[in-house]
Amino acid sequence: MSPAAAAAPNAAFWASRRVLVTGHTGFKGSWLSWMLHALGAEVHGLALAPEPDSLFDMAEVASILASDLRVDIRQPERLAQAVADCRPQVVLHLAAQALVRVGYEDPLGTYDTNVQGTANLLQACRDRADLQAVLVVTTDKVYRDERQPWPYRETDPLGGHDPYSNSKACAELVVQAFRGSYFSGDARPRLVTARAGNVIGGGDRCRDRLLPDLFRALRAGRPLALRHPHATRPWQHVLDALSGYLVLAEAMAGGRAGLAPAYNFGPSVDEIWSVADVARQACHQWGGGDVVTLAAPDGPHESLHLRLDASLARQSLGWQPRLDTRQAIAWTVDWERQLFAGQPAHALMQAQIRAHLGPGR
Repeated sequence: MSPAAAAAPNAAFWASRRVLVTGHTGFKGSWLSWMLHALGAEVHGLALAPEPDSLFDMAEVASILASDLRVDIRQPERLAQAVADCRPQVVLHLAAQALVRVGYEDPLGTYDTNVQGTANLLQACRDRADLQAVLVVTTDKVYRDERQPWPYRETDPLGGHDPYSNSKACAELVVQAFRGSYFSGDARPRLVTARAGNVIGGGDRCRDRLLPDLFRALRAGRPLALRHPHATRPWQHVLDALSGYLVLAEAMAGGRAGLAPAYNFGPSVDEIWSVADVARQACHQWGGGDVVTLAAPDGPHESLHLRLDASLARQSLGWQPRLDTRQAIAWTVDWERQLFAGQPAHALMQAQIRAHLGPGR
């Protein structure tokens, strides 16, 4: 599907709207901050300091922010004061410990950030009179791995085998409790969760993620070792997932009746790409490179097959991905190749955001 074929977030809605993005120093948060800026929003960021070699620094995200707050969501008093100072109309909660392997290495820190941190944020948002919507971003990995033949739907049981996945399922339960206890009245901000599949895009520098590891290998002139080449994931470009969040937040803030408590955002159920498929396609589009399969994969357990059913978002929100998996890989490779050739990251981000939003953006 071409970028012009799907509806974009409404710039008239976001213009001058005060938006708090938690986790804005991360990969998705950096893209989201620039996307909101392109839509005319007043963007406030709240997060820990960025990691070295981060997209946040490369893309000069701090230059577009109304405020850039270094606050740990595990510190409730500081968090509450920061939310009060920003006076947000919309909160997009992305701050998290977001890596499966780090979850195994530091389970207590992962639960503290993803569960208690979410509770701290919702507590800080409870009585904000000017707040219209709070969107909590979790993951496709919140579902209990029952090896079912159909893609996961929002009504399927939550679970999570590993600490990261389970902590995100716990965060969903925290949201459910806060929604029923504090966010259910007509005058309250709307509270919903968003569960996205594996996102790819330029500038991701996290370790133990497929394409960042592949680009590091390509630049070093060595093959990439694949631990689970046959594992499948719901791959999608980061801008498709973020567009879904914004379309949902618009519906929440606008008071649309009948919204579900959670929405999946992912590619078509027909888009089934394995780890090896994605890696080889990226090598092809890069113009070289190779992958090898580890004879004895190292590391902890990971689910081999994940698929999301995003038909609810398609039918009730009118959202759909603008890029198929092949196009998402192409956009990601093109971004990285241009960066490697010396193009500034912020210019590359702006160009792809404009192309994704459509004419006139």
